[in-house]
Amino acid sequence: MDINAAVMTDADTFLTTLYRRHGSALLRLAARLLGGDWHRAQDIVQEVAIRAWQRPMDVGPMDATARHRLFTVVDDLVGDLVRDAHQDQVEPRMDMAGEADMAMPAAPDAVDQTLTARVVWDALADLAPPQREVLLQLHYLDRSVSQAARVLGVPPGTVKSRTYYATRALRSALRARGITDC
Repeated sequence: MDINAAVMTDADTFLTTLYRRHGSALLRLAARLLGGDWHRAQDIVQEVAIRAWQRPMDVGPMDATARHRLFTVVDDLVGDLVRDAHQDQVEPRMDMAGEADMAMPAAPDAVDQTLTARVVWDALADLAPPQREVLLQLHYLDRSVSQAARVLGVPPGTVKSRTYYATRALRSALRARGITDC
């Protein structure tokens, strides 16, 4: 295994542990502090995860004592965000003019992709096995309805029905994890 693969495996393990043990609580706290703004709350939690991963000695072991330190980071980041928003309203900065026109969408980085994949895989685990399998056949393996029906040994209508109910269940599982734009 090369060094990049080892680093990504370590990052995946660390971030998976952090999200499994503390992610929901961090997201709820951030959303509450931001007045229910789940999108910004997700950004805050991702920033907390990145900081924790970059400086694991500041967070310590991923046990119950880490949650308090992570809550403190969430509170600090939300405070910074609110303070910056207030500062921009009180005293508009001249260097912000035209910035929206020049803004380029940021390419997703490896940490963001790892976090998103972890949340989706965790949500998929909540589904019934037949629902999970039909979604994997259609979306992950990119099979058509008739191909999935052959592989699963069920009629195409059953694949369509399972897909409908699996999508609803997955959407519900993602919302339970704080993902509201699904």
